[in-house]
Amino acid sequence: MLKNTDKLKKLTNDFYSGNDVVQIAKSLTGKILVTTFNGNLTSGRIVETEAYVGITDKASHSFGGRRTNRNQHMYNEGGISYVYICYGIHTMFNVVTNKMNAPDAVLVRALEPIEGIDCMLQRTGKMQIDNTLTKGPGNLCRAMGIAKIHSGISLNSKEIFIADDGFLFTPEAIAASNRIGIDSAGIDALLPYRFYVRGNKFVSGRPVK
Repeated sequence: MLKNTDKLKKLTNDFYSGNDVVQIAKSLTGKILVTTFNGNLTSGRIVETEAYVGITDKASHSFGGRRTNRNQHMYNEGGISYVYICYGIHTMFNVVTNKMNAPDAVLVRALEPIEGIDCMLQRTGKMQIDNTLTKGPGNLCRAMGIAKIHSGISLNSKEIFIADDGFLFTPEAIAASNRIGIDSAGIDALLPYRFYVRGNKFVSGRPVK
């Protein structure tokens, strides 16, 4: 349990501004996502991510240099959030990486809950915790209180930040696969840009080996 978030080491801008979004996505596994809204602190350890390589990745919202009202935050300096609504239903929380106008991002797909579980249950309408509480990006955002209005917020803010508590999964514990739900991206749908913790019950998508 996190007794004091002040003792967590927030990830620096140097972490987010790196130019290898695939490596950043892998490195985010094991880190802790923390939100504090209206005095309610919730946190969870990241156990599943997906990398999206800006302009060259057909699965990315910014493929080919596309700029829209929805994806404008992807073009900012790394270290802010990019939050959007998928299919008009699911809220998706992304970490913007790289330099200004290099629109790379990492989708955070799943967390293992740590603190504020009662608050997470209230937000999601669940009576007790199960593996669906923070399994998948939509459930994750509901449990953590993340909404579209939080797009563009600094990931070093009091409301949302990602931190390192010194914990590391072993290299063998992290697996890679193709990403989920992007079949329309053609050959890019086969890229091994999804990282997940083997055997973790909160990981979404295909069965974990």
